[in-house]
Amino acid sequence: MRGALDGLGSPYPLGEQVPALYQEDDLSQRMLGALDKVLAPVLASLDNLDCYLDPALAPPDFVAWLAEWVGALVDQTWPDERQRAMVARMVTLYRRRGTVGGLREHIALATGGDVEVKDNGAVSWSPSPQAALPGSAGAFLNIRVRVDDPSAVDLAELERLVMAAKPAHVPHLVEVLAR
Repeated sequence: MRGALDGLGSPYPLGEQVPALYQEDDLSQRMLGALDKVLAPVLASLDNLDCYLDPALAPPDFVAWLAEWVGALVDQTWPDERQRAMVARMVTLYRRRGTVGGLREHIALATGGDVEVKDNGAVSWSPSPQAALPGSAGAFLNIRVRVDDPSAVDLAELERLVMAAKPAHVPHLVEVLAR
């Protein structure tokens, strides 16, 4: 094996774990040494499995796989820090899914911008009996995202994210504006 794994030794050399008869046999030791080279990366990965499952520590290619596990919509063109933050926050965001705060945080993580979500709540009331109700009784979300460069935001991806994070029956409008 050549490349990045040169010098990676097995933490559990097989040659030391066989009976003494085979420890003294040169052929057995060479064959077990070859197996050690093959198994060393596997054992190193298993020994560090907890690091692979932490978005802050996982290798970049594994972060994309973790994103699939938690259902995060991660764009590969995002900076590495934003991808890791989205994956790390996804479980908490799912707990807050469908709420204004959860939607605001989800969009802010995805765009890196300042997000304003106006929800009329689909509730109207009046302090006076028999008076006309103010506003609209229909549910509606107005989402404004302010970023440094609005052209850098993929509006189709943002719409997809909003559709996945908001209640399905609530119509919405997304605006991307310059700061």
